[in-house]
This record gives sequence, C-alpha cells and structure tokens, in this order.
Amino acid sequence: MNKKTVRTGIIGSGFSATFHYEALSRVYGTNVEVVGVHSKDADGGKAYAQKRGIRFFDSLEAILAEVDAIHVCVPPMFHEPISIEGLRRDKFVVCEKPLTGYFGDGSPDYHWERADKKAALAAAMASVGRLLDAEKSSKGRLLYAENWVYSPSIQKEREILEKTGGQILWIHGEEAHSGSHSVDYAFAARCGGGVLIGKGCHPLTAALYLKRVEGRARDGRPIRPKSVSARTHAITRLPAFRDEGHIRATYYDIDDFSTMHVEFDDGTIADVHASDIVLGGIHNWIEVCANNHRALCNINPNTAMQTYNPVEANFKDIYVVEKIGTRQGWACTSPEEDWFTGYPQEIEAFYRTIAYGDPLESDMPLAADTILTIYSAYLSADRQGAAEQVPQWA
Repeated sequence: MNKKTVRTGIIGSGFSATFHYEALSRVYGTNVEVVGVHSKDADGGKAYAQKRGIRFFDSLEAILAEVDAIHVCVPPMFHEPISIEGLRRDKFVVCEKPLTGYFGDGSPDYHWERADKKAALAAAMASVGRLLDAEKSSKGRLLYAENWVYSPSIQKEREILEKTGGQILWIHGEEAHSGSHSVDYAFAARCGGGVLIGKGCHPLTAALYLKRVEGRARDGRPIRPKSVSARTHAITRLPAFRDEGHIRATYYDIDDFSTMHVEFDDGTIADVHASDIVLGGIHNWIEVCANNHRALCNINPNTAMQTYNPVEANFKDIYVVEKIGTRQGWACTSPEEDWFTGYPQEIEAFYRTIAYGDPLESDMPLAADTILTIYSAYLSADRQGAAEQVPQWA
C-alpha cells in the first residue's frame, strides 16, 4: 500500500509539544511531514523550531493554511478556541488532555476553592457542546490525545473484553506522583482545576473507555457514566503541612488529592484516585475486575526491567523513570517509557485515522464524557461527596 502524506503542525512549544514531536517521528504507516510550530512564546517557539529543523509560524492562521492536521499542545484554557478554529478550517485536530473545562470568571482574585462548581459544570458542558458542534460541521475530526487508551496493557484488556464478552464489575485505578513541573498547572484559571482533572483524567478516561468497549462488543452500544461522587483536598496548602522539599508545595488554588466513585448506566462501578503527594516516581495503573477475568494493568512502574545502582553518580547520564527522586538503589527502570505509556501507539493510530479513515478509539464522545464526569465530581466534592448525575451531551 502506498503511504499517504499528511502535513501537520504543532501548536505550543512546551513539554507536551516535545513528546508529540518525538511520537510523530516514529509514525510508520503514514508519511508525516511536520511543517512547523506556532507558539505564543515566540522565543520558545523559534528555539523549538530551530532544534528540529522546522519552520516557526507567527500566527495560528498562517500555520493552518499549510497543514492537514494540528497538535494542540498548549494549556487547557486555550484548547477550545484553537480546536474549533482548526475544525472550522476542516483540519484534523489532535487535542491534548483535558479536552476543555472552566477557567474562571476573569476576576483578578479568582480562586478555585471559592468558585461556583455548578456554574463550572455548566460552562464545561457549554464548551463541550461547542466543540461537538464544530466537529459535526467539519470535514476534520477531533482526536483526543489520551495516551492511556493506547497503552499496551489497556489495549490488551480491550482485546480480552472483545473476544470473551466479559462484564466489568469494578474498575479501580490511580495516577499519582510528587507534583507537576508546569507553572500553569498551579492555577485553576489556566488548567480548569487541580489534580482531579490534571491527573484524574487519565485513569478515568481509561475506565470510561473500557466500559465503552465492553458495551460496544456485547450489545453494540457504549456503557456510559451515570453518576459520580468525589472528595478533593489540598494537602500541601494546609498550614500544618511540613515541606521537606520532595513534594511540590507551590500550588495557588488547586487540589492535590482526589478520589472519584463512578456508577455506570449498567449499575457497575469504578473508583479513581489522583494525587500529587506520592513519592517514588509515577504511579499509573488500572485494575479490572470482571465476571470472567481479572486484569492488573501496570503502566508505570512495571517490572519489565529492574536495576540496582550502588552509586548515584554511576547513572548520572542514564534515564531511569519519570519523577523518581534518586537513581541510587533498586529502581523499576523503564526500557521504553513512551511505549509503555502509549504515546507512539496513540499517534500512529491517529495518523491512520487521518490518512486512511481507520476507526478512532479516543474520540470526542469519550473526551466529552470524561470532562462532564470530572466537573460533576468537582460539584460533588463541593457538596461533601453527595452523588451527582453526570449530564448527557447526547
């Protein structure tokens, strides 16, 4: 089969733009031409472009005129307008997580803890609606960049569900580490909330995805979230928190611990934890308890490789695993971290959709259910854990 060529552009020049470019360089089923990058940070964007031998575009309009697809790798507050502009021009839009959200009332003293969570949910739902409408009117599609969907262990569980017709009774999962390195992440006005949305979106989307797979395989329709109850906390902002320098303690107004309990429309359940107060590296996993099997999907850490290093300096030029505090002693050294977390598989799948029309696993409906579950969870947490119905976008 002759490979099709897709011209693509990257919007943003930070952390996510870096790993998107690396994943693009590994696409094998499609000829991907990375035309260039646009960033509001002109200096950062020019440096990003020069390092990779691509062009820097000084406007979104200019880069959209020369590409078939864009990667939205900017803070969440900009996801909706950039994605809609791309869809309006019939481009395919690869949008980083979270899809969208509520980013405050514009007041200089805006603080997430004092925000009206019912209004936040309504604003998030309105944003989801605008994005869905934009996709319906476009020749392009929005491809939701949730790498957990494409991680090898989650995709293996998809195969198990499809081939055995298993019924998931309970899912529980977690994403946790010692705190984000992003400056923007500290402010709900830029990222739409705290750890519940910033990290909780990963295991939550994986859980929602697997229930969609189950329903689709057995009954031809997705099983969707019905209600959610949640609690959130800001442990590192407590007056009594003792900062030893290992956990980030510079958040402005966000939660750093959360737990969600989701009930699906078939009565089954999922529990999702997200935290910024855990040492020892990234902790990413999902456990599936079904009526015919059990699966523990260890995304990170896992024991594909373990190393023992007696002297810190020995590993000074060796990458071990994300967010680990030391390279000394025993470690779950990842031989291919991006592969285990699904980044190259995600981008490969997206470009097969763009070029050849292959079915899309991580799509706008999945992203919409994730966002509406998250903001319903924030409303529940504001009401001390009372269950809230998850609004239906369709």
